Amino acid sequence: MSYTTSMKLSITEKSKKDIFISLFQLLKNCSSVITIIFNTDHIYVQGMDKAHVCLFDIKIFSSWFDKYEYSSDDKDHICVDTNIFHNVLSMNQEQHTIFIYYEGDPDTICIDLLNKTTEGKGDFNKHFKIPLVELENNLMSIPGDTEYDAEFSINSKKIQEICSQLLIFGDIMQVKCSEEKIDLSSTGVNGEMMVNIPIDDLLEYSISEGEIIDISYSLNFIQKMCITNKLASEIEFSISGNYPMRIKYKLDENSYVTFYIAPKICCDP
Repeated sequence: MSYTTSMKLSITEKSKKDIFISLFQLLKNCSSVITIIFNTDHIYVQGMDKAHVCLFDIKIFSSWFDKYEYSSDDKDHICVDTNIFHNVLSMNQEQHTIFIYYEGDPDTICIDLLNKTTEGKGDFNKHFKIPLVELENNLMSIPGDTEYDAEFSINSKKIQEICSQLLIFGDIMQVKCSEEKIDLSSTGVNGEMMVNIPIDDLLEYSISEGEIIDISYSLNFIQKMCITNKLASEIEFSISGNYPMRIKYKLDENSYVTFYIAPKICCDP
């Protein structure tokens, strides 16, 4: 199949296909509709969940894709239903290359899953047209030089398991950071669970000298942001009493996926 469209991107490598599909798995947990903004050298996604607890901020540079083309004559953004978009991408099979494209000011976006090899018999070519959605999206300004009180990197699979286990006991995660360790805990009608994480077990850790941080967050939202370990092998957490928690996945080619989660305000008598 030949393409005469202006905006088009493709992903062939399995690991990158997994990352792209996992990204939209996370986004559909945040919002039913998202806006994807196209630039000459990157795509950008920003938005919030309906409760305005979680903000997502994503930039993927053109060099990350196998092929990326965008013309200024085309619409610079599209709004898509995240559930449908993720469901289509999830139909990808091992030998497929993902093609996403449109032209001009479209009502639909096209996605092709094409087997361009002689391998993978049964990985049939699949073609989709997805209707676009109308959505007003005002971008927020996110400071790039924020200084957090504590920052640490942890294996994504480990934190995924911890969040799932903590969620059994409560929907609020209390985070306590000191110079010696990090404690994560949750409490509810089923009991209490605390996880002690020694500093030596973290991939990276920094905290302001003498600082002790004690903050609570919605565990449901954190668990949703850590539900997959396919985006990256490690996740960076940044915590401060003055800013929302930052959860960051670093991708190749300086691309990134970042979530900001507001702290939980407890009003217990």
